[in-house]
Amino acid sequence: MLEQITPLILTYNEENNINRTLEKLKWASKIIVIDSYSTDTTLEILSQYPQLEVFSRKFDSFASQCNYGLSKIISEWVLSLDADYILTDDLIREITSLPIESDINSYSVRFKYCVFGKPLRGTLLPPRKVLYKREKAIYQDDGHAHRVVVQGKSSQLSAYIHHDDRKPLSRWLWAQDRYMVIESKKLLETPDYELSIGDRLRKGKILAPFVIFIYCLFLKGAILDGWRGWYYTFQRVLAEILLSIYIIETERIDKSSPS
Repeated sequence: MLEQITPLILTYNEENNINRTLEKLKWASKIIVIDSYSTDTTLEILSQYPQLEVFSRKFDSFASQCNYGLSKIISEWVLSLDADYILTDDLIREITSLPIESDINSYSVRFKYCVFGKPLRGTLLPPRKVLYKREKAIYQDDGHAHRVVVQGKSSQLSAYIHHDDRKPLSRWLWAQDRYMVIESKKLLETPDYELSIGDRLRKGKILAPFVIFIYCLFLKGAILDGWRGWYYTFQRVLAEILLSIYIIETERIDKSSPS
């Protein structure tokens, strides 16, 4: 199965992460990277891996970048990864054992969030379709994130991917600021009946940060992970606070604007 797969990775200033991701992809004969004109040492690191093909494209949206990447792949299967996704050995073995001939067109994988390299017991990250047939897939933007739509049957693998982002806190804050502007716009422009219960709670502004605190720390077991669990919980609470602030700001601007 592995010889039928091309990994696809998006990069922008990922010098703190990309090497660990690529070390787990040495089995791949070709890897496609779409880089958004990195200004750190990302491109230098990428040049050390001969099986990589790097294409530079100005970033407009995650979906557009991914769809552009799909156009550069000729293999039947695609393994779509963020630059801070680390394949576990168990997942590599599981993918290796998948049947080549199957009516399954995509596979979802669960995640374990890592803090400074150590996986936590729980995470808010949902399973994601990361392995799929190229000709059956297209990406769509979804708020600040993106999702792949794959025709046909899907299945979920049992092993995990580690989400191990080691970029500095300043970069995380920069990214969250951008993400929450887009996310607040999506929540405010979507009718309540089309939102999930969680998104309705987030749109309400006040309760969401408190709910996330309790959910992460106790229901997801972050309190059992010591200081790393508290670190992750504080990250998620801060992200929700930023979202609430942007929603309040946007609502006040809209109310003060002349009709």
